[in-house]
Amino acid sequence: MEGIRFVTDEKGKKVAVQLDLERYGELWEDLYDQILLEQRAHEKSEPFEAVEKRLIRQGKLRRG
Repeated sequence: MEGIRFVTDEKGKKVAVQLDLERYGELWEDLYDQILLEQRAHEKSEPFEAVEKRLIRQGKLRRG
């Protein structure tokens, strides 16, 4: 495919890919977002309200 190059090891096994970001930049962003989601899937989450209260207490956020 034009704009996509595979990097291979000495045995010819594909180990990486290079994308033309001019052509596939949006696709790369979607793929990158998906990778981040999968990596963070098991992270503990915190309710928005708790974060908001903490930031207000720390003086980093004001109620509007």
